[in-house]
Amino acid sequence: MRVGVQIRDFTWSGGPARLGPRLGRVAAEADAAGFSHIAVADHLFQVSSVGPPEQEMLEAYTTLGFLAAHTSRAKLMTLVTAVSHRHPGLLAKTVSTLDVLSGGRALLGIGAGWNAEENHGLGLPFPPVAERFEWLEDTLRLCLSMWSRGDGPFDGTHVHAARTLNSPQPLSRPHPPIMVGGMGEHKTLRMVAKYAQACNLFPGPDLPRRLEALREHCAREGRDYDTIEKSAYYVLDPGPKGRDVPRILDELGALAELGIETVIGGVPRVEDLEPLALLGEHVLPAVKEI
Repeated sequence: MRVGVQIRDFTWSGGPARLGPRLGRVAAEADAAGFSHIAVADHLFQVSSVGPPEQEMLEAYTTLGFLAAHTSRAKLMTLVTAVSHRHPGLLAKTVSTLDVLSGGRALLGIGAGWNAEENHGLGLPFPPVAERFEWLEDTLRLCLSMWSRGDGPFDGTHVHAARTLNSPQPLSRPHPPIMVGGMGEHKTLRMVAKYAQACNLFPGPDLPRRLEALREHCAREGRDYDTIEKSAYYVLDPGPKGRDVPRILDELGALAELGIETVIGGVPRVEDLEPLALLGEHVLPAVKEI
């Protein structure tokens, strides 16, 4: 099993003036410890599960570019990009740029999005859910078109591009891996089977049913289910002095038995570095055997 860390809380002591240097140290520590992915949330306001909307929140892709310069090994991604935050052509170009500048370490995490408050607050479009899924499919198709050898026109349901020129192309081959996030059995998991190399799900009693739904979509799409990386969101809290490491290992083992291959999640108090060090010492070596 692989373990990645998501940095989702930037309300750290010292305020914005110290945020850059501290974030660089967090990323370097996570990279050196052996985390497979370093992810950030693609939010414009902080989300209620972390804190009030007024708390500090960095723009995702600017942050990933900064993290690329402080790391050398881990995959870099959003968990996950909201399709309504960026035009699909610009998103494909942005991820291509991140992949080139990071040495081929970009991964496109994307979903239909859900947080209307931040879109309305900053004047971004937030279409009804059915239309957001149409935009999501257009985005996936346009990204794959821009990451191909050609540069012809593209016509989707909402997106129309006269010339899909994308130079330089990403270093990742055949293209940066795509992770579609979400639990929807009818639309989201169908798009995973049709377009993606990975999915991101949430642990819970519904997880086996969602994995079975994905398997069924793969059969309909003629896709090998085993070629899709199954990931789940999991909060990585080792507790004081690593007290909760045994619980983490038990829970990760249970997820692995269901077929989960990767977990990515927040680490409470990540800015203190000690939780990352505890996870690197006690969890990451053990999960290689799971």
